[in-house]
Amino acid sequence: MWSSAAALVAASFLIALSPGPGTALVLRQSVRGRGSALATVAGMEVGVACWAVAAALGLSVLLTASEIAYHALRITGAVFLVYLGVKAWRSASEPVTAPPPASHAFRAGLVVNLANPKLGVFAVSFLPQFLPAGGGRSVLLLFALVWVLVDTAWYLVVVVVLDRVRGRLSRARVRRTLERVSGAVLVALGLRLVLSAR
Repeated sequence: MWSSAAALVAASFLIALSPGPGTALVLRQSVRGRGSALATVAGMEVGVACWAVAAALGLSVLLTASEIAYHALRITGAVFLVYLGVKAWRSASEPVTAPPPASHAFRAGLVVNLANPKLGVFAVSFLPQFLPAGGGRSVLLLFALVWVLVDTAWYLVVVVVLDRVRGRLSRARVRRTLERVSGAVLVALGLRLVLSAR
């Protein structure tokens, strides 16, 4: 079991390193302050935990079996990403205001991951690969927790690093550039999600 757990940690870390909507969202929120970035990470990881637990319990198989549910969730996620991207682009030209409430940042992170059906499909195919012979549902749930913890640890490192350079990131010109870049990335990811097949 320990070798399977070690392989899971390594694989989870490599997956966390790959950039996606979460990375763009955390980068954008980091400009607004560490609190907003941490709230975003918390929301994202609750979303990851929901998919991981659903996969461990066999519930997300329903998503892979239902074309309607899959595509409905895919469209919802894509629309939300585009909305966040447009919002980031528009805010680039607005004066800096007080950071948004942490609940807003948390909700954005949560919805980004919950409305990503590919995360659910990935969880279904990812976690069982590391299940040792004789491992049951309890081991899958434990592995789901490991996946969430590794993902959380990585994003916390990202937040700490960005917080160290937030003084530079908060400069008007740099902030506008980051807002526009992160906004464009979120829109592009949303469009890719809406145009992609399974």
